[in-house]
Amino acid sequence: MTWLTWRQFRLSALSMLAGLLAIAVPLVITGPDLVGRTDFSDQDTLFGGTILALYLLPAVIGVFWGVPMITRELESGTHSLVWNQTVTRKRWLTTKLGFGILAAMVAGGLLSVAVTWWASPIDALSAVQTDRGMLARISPVVFGARGIVPIGYAAFALVLGVAVGMLLKRTVAAMAVTLVTLAAVLLLVPMFVRPYLLPPQTETIAITRENITNITGDETGDILEIGVRKQPGAWELANETVDSAGKVVTPLPDFVQSCVPRPGRDAGPPPRGSLEQCMAQLGTHGYQQRVTYQPGSRFWPLQWLELALYLAVTALLTWFCFRRLRHLS
Repeated sequence: MTWLTWRQFRLSALSMLAGLLAIAVPLVITGPDLVGRTDFSDQDTLFGGTILALYLLPAVIGVFWGVPMITRELESGTHSLVWNQTVTRKRWLTTKLGFGILAAMVAGGLLSVAVTWWASPIDALSAVQTDRGMLARISPVVFGARGIVPIGYAAFALVLGVAVGMLLKRTVAAMAVTLVTLAAVLLLVPMFVRPYLLPPQTETIAITRENITNITGDETGDILEIGVRKQPGAWELANETVDSAGKVVTPLPDFVQSCVPRPGRDAGPPPRGSLEQCMAQLGTHGYQQRVTYQPGSRFWPLQWLELALYLAVTALLTWFCFRRLRHLS
């Protein structure tokens, strides 16, 4: 059974290996040149490309590995032939899932190791800079393309594809459902789950020239954002203006709204007062900025927790696959 599974799976596995090598080659070539640098603007394309590759990898694994692994045999009827031999249903599924999950986790791990190594100088600089607009490795977009969580994504995607394939028994339909479900999970987890895997920290910041980086407004003069200096390498979850009682203030008082220039309509300085005067008035009335964030030091604890989460869901999906196996004819 193991030999048969490898024979069915080898073309996909070898194709994936070739793809990983194609990505690794430019990383190996350019990686050593990044050490010691303080400007990485010329690497924006490759930086974004590596992140995209690590998010596309689970999709490829789930859609082109997981789904066909079962539906191909269900549609052709070859599963019945195997079951009528000496191979039991459980052994058949155990071998396929075992081989597939291992290959998926190895692929996710290898690509993540290569990208994490290549981007380590960039990540190190983003961890200490606050004014360059660099994405910290704990930020939602970068987090999923670093460390060990891609291993969990890959395992989850593989078993998700198998589970959906066993449920729908149609390859094309199962591919579409798997892709949409995986995209939804990878989008929703960073928004609604990851921020709260560990209790976020909260810091109240005085509204002063030293702490405030910008005050921006819309065309009507309403304030859209009061920017604050962020903790280096942190992931900001919320930035709110609060009054002296700690209650969120929205909208801000009229005396502040009048200090904000309206983009495209007001030229030069604000019509009344200045940003310094606005901040002074806010401070006088007890207004402050409350920032909620996950510090950069929590990168690895969050990585381990999210990996455990995905592996737990993978285990549940695996259990579902074996339960569903009883209803396959």
